[in-house]
Amino acid sequence: MPSRGPWIDHFGDNFLWSNATLIIKGMGPYGVVALEEIDRVCERLRPRQHEPHAWSEEWGALGDLVERRAEEAAAKGHKHSAGDYYLRAGHYHYNAERFIAPGPEKQRWAEKAYRCWHAGIRLRHANVEFIEVPYERTTLPALFMKAQRLGQAPTVVIFNGMDNAKEMSIFFAGLEFARRGVHTLAVDGPGQGESLRLRGMKSRYDYEVAGSAAYEYVASRPEVDAKRVAVMGYSFGGYYSSRIAAFEHRYAACIALSALHWDLAAWQSHIKEKNAASPKTVAQSNFQFQYVVGAATPDEAIEIARRFSLKDVARQIRCPFLVTHGGNDRVVPVENAQKLYDAVGSSNKTIKIFTTEEGGAEHAHVDNRQIGIDYAADWLEDNL
Repeated sequence: MPSRGPWIDHFGDNFLWSNATLIIKGMGPYGVVALEEIDRVCERLRPRQHEPHAWSEEWGALGDLVERRAEEAAAKGHKHSAGDYYLRAGHYHYNAERFIAPGPEKQRWAEKAYRCWHAGIRLRHANVEFIEVPYERTTLPALFMKAQRLGQAPTVVIFNGMDNAKEMSIFFAGLEFARRGVHTLAVDGPGQGESLRLRGMKSRYDYEVAGSAAYEYVASRPEVDAKRVAVMGYSFGGYYSSRIAAFEHRYAACIALSALHWDLAAWQSHIKEKNAASPKTVAQSNFQFQYVVGAATPDEAIEIARRFSLKDVARQIRCPFLVTHGGNDRVVPVENAQKLYDAVGSSNKTIKIFTTEEGGAEHAHVDNRQIGIDYAADWLEDNL
């Protein structure tokens, strides 16, 4: 393996913090974070790694500072600069929320993140619409980014990972798809982003219900070619998109931008054990999955995880299918991608494992998001 600098493991053997830092660094190419600001926070955090509230305090302080600058710019009529500041503040507030246990404090930081994100999007991205997708007796919040082309166009419906949000998806994926003439609907499905944090909607194993709702919404839009709609998920969303494709056959293609654990219950048991013995060695807080699915205890969450399996349904996927994975993924071991690929029933299926020499070798390609999304976009051009 080639030598790799502190870009990947900013906090050395503290993988919990290093992975979270790499995720936000990975948004750098899209102009929604500033690497100098990130570095400044990380240097303040370096000596505070044993303090339980240091992460939220430092990221929250940066978010507050950048939000104040946004307000100052807006007051002077500098709307473009204000929009940039708001977008960065949203990402920093959301990062501050990451390791806060469920409760009023977590919701408060989430509210700040969404307030800033939405202000920034409205000021900087006129081609993004705020959408409510009809879903059962309620709606799912979503963002629709229009393609840079006239007439009907293909569309990608994106579902996030466990710790992400549509406001991240719309930039690292939506911007690339838009310039290639593809619309994007980025959805906070049940258990994700705004749906979970501000509306209390827990995840569900039968995610085709949310997937069908999203398809029906985009298919109703006059600028969407309903025969060329793909579904994509990344990280935990690799389960969601694959599950959707197995049951909702109106999707014309499916991308799992990283596979999920083939045995999710075993993974959650591992997370529980590692958090008890050495919490800095895992990428997930000890409450995150429990929070996402609405379990009362870690053991209940492990039982719920048994239903989140593609083992018996992947064979029902018929559409063109792509699974990508990082060869150095330390969150979901790379062999899970091969298991998913082997189980998928489609005759047109592709697997791509990114090496450290290529980049994009970490979980969900966060060390080089561009190379991962470029590969996915190229594959879509060939298969959608």
